[in-house]
Parts: sequence; structure tokens; C-alpha cells
Amino acid sequence: MSTAEGYSRPIPLLAIVLVALAVHGPLLLMQLPAGSFDTNFHIFFASHYVHHWFDPWNEKWFAGFSQTTYPPLTHQWIALLSNVVGLKMGYMLVQLIAVLLLPVGVFRFARIWVDERAASYAALGSVFLGALAFLVYQAGQLATVASAALYLNALPYFYEWMTEASGRSLIKGIAISWTAAAAHHVTLIFGLVLFAGPVLWVACIDARDERVAASTTGALSRAIVFAIVVGLGVGAVLGPYWLSILQHPIHQVPIPHDSRANLLLNSITAVNYFVIPYGALILALPFILMRGASLRRLRPLLLGFWLTFIFGLGGTTPLPRWLLGRAYEILTFERFTFWATLMAMPIVGLLAADLLDRFRAKAAVGLSLAAVMTIGAALTWLTANPYRPAGSVNVDSVVAFLNRDGHDTYRYLTLGFGSELAKVSTYTNATSVDGDYNSARLLPEMTHYGAAQLTNAKFYGSAGMGALRGMLDHANRYGLKYIFVHDAYYEPLLTFVGWRKVDTFNNGEITAWSKDDVPPAHKIVSDAVPPAWQGLLWGTLPIGVSLLALFLELFLPGGRRMPVPVEISAPAEEHYVA
Repeated sequence: MSTAEGYSRPIPLLAIVLVALAVHGPLLLMQLPAGSFDTNFHIFFASHYVHHWFDPWNEKWFAGFSQTTYPPLTHQWIALLSNVVGLKMGYMLVQLIAVLLLPVGVFRFARIWVDERAASYAALGSVFLGALAFLVYQAGQLATVASAALYLNALPYFYEWMTEASGRSLIKGIAISWTAAAAHHVTLIFGLVLFAGPVLWVACIDARDERVAASTTGALSRAIVFAIVVGLGVGAVLGPYWLSILQHPIHQVPIPHDSRANLLLNSITAVNYFVIPYGALILALPFILMRGASLRRLRPLLLGFWLTFIFGLGGTTPLPRWLLGRAYEILTFERFTFWATLMAMPIVGLLAADLLDRFRAKAAVGLSLAAVMTIGAALTWLTANPYRPAGSVNVDSVVAFLNRDGHDTYRYLTLGFGSELAKVSTYTNATSVDGDYNSARLLPEMTHYGAAQLTNAKFYGSAGMGALRGMLDHANRYGLKYIFVHDAYYEPLLTFVGWRKVDTFNNGEITAWSKDDVPPAHKIVSDAVPPAWQGLLWGTLPIGVSLLALFLELFLPGGRRMPVPVEISAPAEEHYVA
């Protein structure tokens, strides 16, 4: 095979998956995400399923909260794998599976819009996305990555069902969509507009132009059937979640988050939420706009990308606040940037094909350097970012203290522990009034202030310190007897309100404080406790639909025919390959 022929052939999907394994496998097996913001949170949730698979009520945070407030699938798979490899490595393996599914999903999604060659370039490029590295290694957003990968794999079946009336595609698409929702509901909710909307639109274009057998009416009617079945299934699979939200909607003072900031006013925030996630894709933005606008069949994808791109800018533009209303104050917007990079990849695949056709080896070298520099910058930013998570704290002594001499009959609080709060909670039998999941909080001392975790109280200014002072004032009510401090900033406040230092750990790195007149903790009566039937559903349906989707992919083969790829050699006219 000549060099020219090599550049004109698509890259095998298996080779792309192996590249993803070679790039991300060592990083995950070295447990690089262990210091990310949310890794310990996910491991904590998984640890509950290890011991209480059918009981989602968790006493360890907020004096009791329901884990039905967060979709369980990724945590349940971690729990299952932990029986063999432990919790932390179970997390890494589930994250690796999600990362390997992502280029497969990008390839299949891109094949809706472009030919196989451009789609293969899009899939390969997705392995090196800065936004992917940001979410995996800095943010630790396991569920967001997993659900996006699953959803991208479901959308081609949605297209095939609309255009070919393929029963196999209907069954597979529905099962994978249910699985994506079981991993993370937010991706499915917004994906309905941002991802599925353009796919529906292009299916109607293809039907109207007679590039597929379906009529426009037939495509629309089948889309409605698909949406109804998926909606009913998601309603059942995540039934306890919806009931929890209806019973206890999120009513709390909004908590600030940098992803909602105006990126034009803070250079560090702009680097963190724009430059690092997009990387070399910033250079491709003009091409994405021009090529997407020049080809009628790509315009739905361009519109979806544009809307997702604007949302990813957070508070830089007023559009997200206008469209989302109060939900704007609850969501974080780095996920939209990730989705925008995924939606851009089919058009970026066209750019790569154009460059390779014109410049051959020089283009191959340039594209490779751009990809490596993009992921390299994201990994370098892990240490250069001034707002990165604090260094790991050895919490073994704290866990040992809480697990001996009946100390676990009282509640505790950590100050200055950051995400290590969740690590303490994972391995101790004691319960805390704090926690690392804002949407599950019901205690008024926390919901009445615009602050998140008490362990990070000082970073929220007067709101954070006000929440902490309110909790300290009510220590007796909650059986809060022990406080562990990893930041001397908090010690004067503890002394002032009557706490005394009783022990030190790790050569004085951590101090333990106690209050003498605190009675043992008692269970807080709450109407948020899920009934047993909800626990049964929660422990069977999410994991069940994922096994169903896996079975269908393995044992229900079906060709993924995309009959209308875009001709990439003539961007100036609307010409398609038959």
C-alpha cells in the first residue's frame, strides 16, 4: 500500500480503541484521577452499595440522605468490581471502560454526518480531547463521561430506526439510552435537545431528499415512538430519583461555581474552563463554522454545537441564564464544554481529511502534535492550576480514631480536608453532618447559606463561615462531638465557641477537637427515607438495563449502515456520495 493510499483510508476502529487504551490505560492504572475533585465522592457512593445494595438511605453524610438523588449505575459497577480489585481500582476500571467507549461512540455518531474516513479521524481525535482529560483527571466526573459515551452509541440506532425502521436498532437504541440515563440523568435531559435534536433534523433532511427509504412523516412518527418508549423507561429506571426530587425539590441558597463565571473577567478561569478543554480545537473553530454552514446537511450539527458551545461559556453570555432560569444556579457548565467538543469532532474529522489530502506527511505530523499538545497541556494543568485540589491528606489516623472506643456513636466534622472528606466517610463507621454532594442536603444549617461543604467553609467567605458557625451552635442537636482540623485557620473559632483540642495526628498535621457535653448521636427522623420498594427498584433496574444493553450489543448483531456520508472533497457545494 502506497503512502497516498494510507492517508486516504479510514483508521480501523479497533486500532483507535487500542490507542485510547495506550494513552489512558496507564494513567488510570497509576490512579492519576485519585486526587481529582470528585473521585472520592464516587468511591464513597459505591462503598454504600457494597454494604447496602438495596437500601439507598445513607447515614454517613448530612445526618442521613438518600442516594436516590444521584443515578446509581457507575457506582454500582464500581461496587461490583470492588469485590475483586477494591474500591479505588474499581473506580479506575469503570472510568477506563467509559473512556474506551467514548471513541466508539464518537465514530458511530460521526458516521451519521460524514464518511467513514472522516469519522475515524474524529474518533481518534476524541482520545486526545482536553475536555476529556479535564473531566477525568481534574474534575473526576465519572458519570458525565460514561453517560456521554453511552448516549453517543445510542444515537446512531435512533437515526437508523427513523430512516430504516430497523427493529434491532429500536431495541438497541432504547436499551443504551436507558443505560445512559442510569449513569447520569443530566446528559440525557440536555442531550434530547443538543444531540438528538440535530439527529432528528438530519434524518428529516435525508428523508425529504430521498437519500433514505423513509418519508419525513415516517421518520417523525418513529422518532416520537422512540422518545415515548425511552421516556417511559427512564421514568421507571430512575423512578426513585424523580420521586425524591418531587418530594424534596432543591431549595437552597445558590452555591457559586467558577464554571458560571464570566470568562472574560478572570484569566485563570478562562484558561481552566476554555483554553485547556478546547486546546488545539480553538484553531479549528473558524473551519467548524465555515464548513458547518456551507453544507446544508451539517447545519443541524453546527447549530447543536453552537448552542452547546455558548452554554459551556457559563456566565460569559446571558443565554444560559435566560433559557435555564433557576436551574442555572444548580448546574455546572464544564459538562457543556465537553459535549461541545464531542459535537465538533465530525466536522474536525473533515478538516483532518482535507489537510491530509493536501499536505500528507506534514499534515499527519501537525495533527499529531496538536493532539498530543492538547492532552499534554490538560495533564500539565493538573499541577499548574492554582485552584487544583489540595494535596492528598493521610486520613488513616482519623479513620482509626473514629472506629475505636465507641467514638462512632457520635458524629464528626472535618475542616480543611477538601475531597478527602469523602475518603474518611468511606472507611469509617461514624457519621457526619457534612457531605460532598450539594443536591442531597436537607439540613437547614447548610441549605440556608450559599456555601457547599463545611470542610471548605473558608473558601465561601461569610456564607461558609456562617454555615459552619450555625452547625457548631447546634452540635448537641446532632451529636456532633469530634472535629478534625487540617487547617489552622479554623482553630481560633473552635476555641472561641468552647471546643478543646484532644489529640494530634500525623506529627501535628491534623488536630482533633472535642466538646464535652454532647450526647450520643441519634437518627434524625426524615420523610426523605425511601421505602423498601424504591430500594428494590434502585438495586435492580439500573444495573439490569446495563446488562440488557451489553447482551444486545454482543448477541444481536446488526449493520450500522449510514447511507449518506458527506463528500469531503467539495466543501463549496452540497454534493453527497450515494
